[in-house]
Amino acid sequence: MVEPFPAAIDLDLRLVQCFTVIAEHQHFGRAAEALRTTQPSLSRQIRRLEQQLGVRLLDRTTHGSRLTEAGEVFLPLAAGLLRTATEAMARTRAAARPATVTIGYTKGLVITNAVRAMRRHHPDAEVRTRLLAWNESRGALLEHRVDAVITRLPFPTDRLRVTVLYDEPRVLVVSHDHRLAGRDAVTLDDIADEPLPQVRQGDPQLNAYWRIDPRPDGQPAPAGPLVEALEDKHELIAAGAAVAIGPPLDPATGLHPGLTTVPLHGVEPSQIVLATRAGDRNRLVTSFRKIAEATLTGVTQSGDQVTASAQA
Repeated sequence: MVEPFPAAIDLDLRLVQCFTVIAEHQHFGRAAEALRTTQPSLSRQIRRLEQQLGVRLLDRTTHGSRLTEAGEVFLPLAAGLLRTATEAMARTRAAARPATVTIGYTKGLVITNAVRAMRRHHPDAEVRTRLLAWNESRGALLEHRVDAVITRLPFPTDRLRVTVLYDEPRVLVVSHDHRLAGRDAVTLDDIADEPLPQVRQGDPQLNAYWRIDPRPDGQPAPAGPLVEALEDKHELIAAGAAVAIGPPLDPATGLHPGLTTVPLHGVEPSQIVLATRAGDRNRLVTSFRKIAEATLTGVTQSGDQVTASAQA
């Protein structure tokens, strides 16, 4: 027997979103700018939300705003409501467009062979591609912005189905005039005292992985400056202020022109994977998985570069 639906719910998700943005910025003015509205309008919307809930969620302070005890309880629930609503919309729209599939990929990874094969096998389908930021793969999948992603580990894989396609060596990224530039290869001992930057808002797991922190002997990686974005890190390295460990990119696929790479020996390679949502029954996703495994599995090496072999 189906449980009866509770009493009528009057909760405007637009107001819920306004609340989460204020909670993030802790300031009505900055939140209004982010939402492209005015402070008076935003204040009215929060009052409406508080009336719907029957509680006070926010207190204004001399420096901004703070959550009340009820607001602290409501915030994670509000975020969950918005995620559920986003997923419901995406899945419903996807059901109405079964002949559309979006393939995501991160910088430096070539998916052309798989996309061509996908279009050849499904001439009536709309096969889209979308370049994603280096740390965006999981979110793009769960938010239904893409249906499959070719990307690099590591990242949290719960709620996802992940298949390893091939290994990719990790390299040392340095400026052209760095003392190690031009070497045939280096090891971690060669950079034992070299500072490695960290992305301030980056995933701790990713930061640790690409810094190899801790090192195999248990020692922490040398402390490096905090940067806001990957591009900031490249500028720092190009200026000679740091080095980094990364994938074997070149200027054509994403490496800053002032940088060069040196093969890094003695460390495990990174893994290139295909990730999709767990339990996704879209026939095009299933087909792309088979095609990607056939066209992108295995590697060929040329110097210090690694590319997916084309078997299609």
